[in-house]
Amino acid sequence: MDDALKFVVLDEEDLEVVSAHVQDAIVKVGDVHWRPQEKRLVVGISRFDWESAQSAAPQYRRRRSVLRFERVLACKCRNVDPAGRDAVLNLLAVEFKETDAPAGVVTLTFSGGGTLRLEVECLEAELADLGPTWTTSYCPIHPVDVSPVADKASEERA
Repeated sequence: MDDALKFVVLDEEDLEVVSAHVQDAIVKVGDVHWRPQEKRLVVGISRFDWESAQSAAPQYRRRRSVLRFERVLACKCRNVDPAGRDAVLNLLAVEFKETDAPAGVVTLTFSGGGTLRLEVECLEAELADLGPTWTTSYCPIHPVDVSPVADKASEERA
């Protein structure tokens, strides 16, 4: 497991790096663990390995990883049903907005409009790979946004 990732996040720039590494991670709702007494949120993910997918000899791989946030004062969700433990989410991005330095809000954004919003005392997180990779035949694809003008032009050609 020599290519395993482990990142400690202490500022917004660190979180941007982690966000890039967890883009398109698969998250089961049941793998989101909010521990208010410990001021901690732990999210088990199946991380897509973008580095291997973009190498000279591309391989599509995933790996079990954990994304952990400390000093979390509150955790709120929108368009995510905590009771639907088997529901699968696709993590798109993780962002931090400072509100009252060093406090702020961490937002985990999922496809389909789901979000987790964490109110934090300060930004303190970690991404760690937990085990070996496995291959997958699927590489996530993000369609390029098409402007309404381009849409109209393509409709006219059809």
